[in-house]
This record gives sequence, structure tokens and C-alpha cells, in this order.
Amino acid sequence: MKCEEIIEMLRQGADPECVAGMARFGINPDKTLGLSIPFLWNISKEIGKDHELAGQLWRSGIREARILAGIIDEPEKVTEKQMDRWVRDFDSWDVCDQVCSRLFDKTPFAYKKASEWTKRDEEYAKRAGFAMMAVLSVHDKKASDKEFEKFLPMIVRAAKDERNYVRKAVNWALRQIGKRNRALNKKAIQTAEKIRRIDSKSARWIAADALRELKSDAVQRRLK
Repeated sequence: MKCEEIIEMLRQGADPECVAGMARFGINPDKTLGLSIPFLWNISKEIGKDHELAGQLWRSGIREARILAGIIDEPEKVTEKQMDRWVRDFDSWDVCDQVCSRLFDKTPFAYKKASEWTKRDEEYAKRAGFAMMAVLSVHDKKASDKEFEKFLPMIVRAAKDERNYVRKAVNWALRQIGKRNRALNKKAIQTAEKIRRIDSKSARWIAADALRELKSDAVQRRLK
């Protein structure tokens, strides 16, 4: 299947009402067709994995085509340059999260990029760093605790960032790390307590929300 054919298929399913609804949830409506993730998953099954095609879809700039690119790309063929290039193109939190959780976290560079991107100034690039931490906490079952302990100081440093999509990702990363096992739960709670003492509205929100979940009976029972 050619890129042009896929783009035409996506355009035929465009739903302007859905675009308006997505915008209310903070999804960038520019170059958005209003298609759901399950719809894109079904198309990806027809296409299969294709690194070259993924690059072509990404260059279209269309939201749905970019999410689809993240689904069909081949992690073993993805380079650091490609990851940095795509991250610079992020202009919506959902594309950021989908690509990080469908593709980037499966590359050999996942942990390195998670750390690097937290130092970026751009809102969505910085979000990508913490989104990577969150999805790696869930998806990488074989990683050692040390890999995630390295992320905790980065989470503390970013806690003062008041930008909505950064602070939500910082909170997401802290909560997911803290739900991985009992040892990390304890360290994540200690980190949240440290963040709570920072004189920042964002930091106080991140800490309160994380502590509420990490100390909850449901999480504590599961970890025991």
C-alpha cells in the first residue's frame, strides 16, 4: 500500500465533529482528521510493519498519519537522529504519547532519550522525556530498579515547570515508577514528599496527586 493511498483512506474517514471534540481535550486541531486510535490500529494491521512507509506518513504532517507511522515503524531500524527529528515535530500531546508508547520505548535508545529530552525547552519535547519514563515503567519488565531510580532526580528538577503538558507527564512518570514494585514505590513516595516542599504550584499539584495514588490502599495491596 502506498503512502498516497493511505492518506486518501484517512481523508475519506475524516470527521470534523470529532476534531472539535478532540480540541476540547487539548489535541491540536491543525492537520487533524478526527479519526480514532482503534481505526488507525485496524489500518495498521492491513499495512504491516514498514520503516520507509512510516517515514513518508510522518512527513505528511497529518496527526493520524503520524500516529499510524509510530505504529507501523520498525524499532530496530529507528535511529537516534530520527527520534530527535520526530520529537522536534511534536505539536500535540497525543501524538507525543502514542509515538513514545508504540515505537520509541522499544528502541535501544529509549532510556538515553528519556533523559536527554527532559533537558529540552520545547513543551512537547520535554513531555516526551517523561512520557518515555512512564511507558518504560510499564512496558520494560526486565529493567532493573536502578534504571528508574536515575529518573527520580530529573522528575524533581522538572516539577516546577508550570506548563500543563509537562507537569502532567512529570506526574505520570512519578506515579508509574512508583507502581512498578514495592522498592520503587517507597522511593517514589520519598521523591513526591521532596517535591511537595518546593515552592511551586505545579510541584505541589504533582506531589499531592502522586502521593494520593501511590499511598492508596489499592496500590499498596497490589504491591504486597
